[in-house]
Amino acid sequence: MFIVSLTYVCELSEIEKHLADHIQYLDAYYAKGVFLASGRKEPRTGGVILAQMDSRAALDQVLEQDPFKINGLAHYDVIEFTPTKTCEALSFLCV
Repeated sequence: MFIVSLTYVCELSEIEKHLADHIQYLDAYYAKGVFLASGRKEPRTGGVILAQMDSRAALDQVLEQDPFKINGLAHYDVIEFTPTKTCEALSFLCV
């Protein structure tokens, strides 16, 4: 399990130009079961993605396809963790 924290490195006007493509990218990986949750940071300085992948290397390949990454619009910090306790609705995440 991974938490991906994006931090914008450009003006929001540049983010807006690529937002539709970014959303399409997110949708594709939701459909594959890779992304479990995502959203904007408040204040709007970036975003967060919760991802379920077998390895960091596999996740890195997925992140390389993000239009924000392709266009140099965001910096990505990735935290890997192993869920050991969740609420009932998220119990499928525990190993």
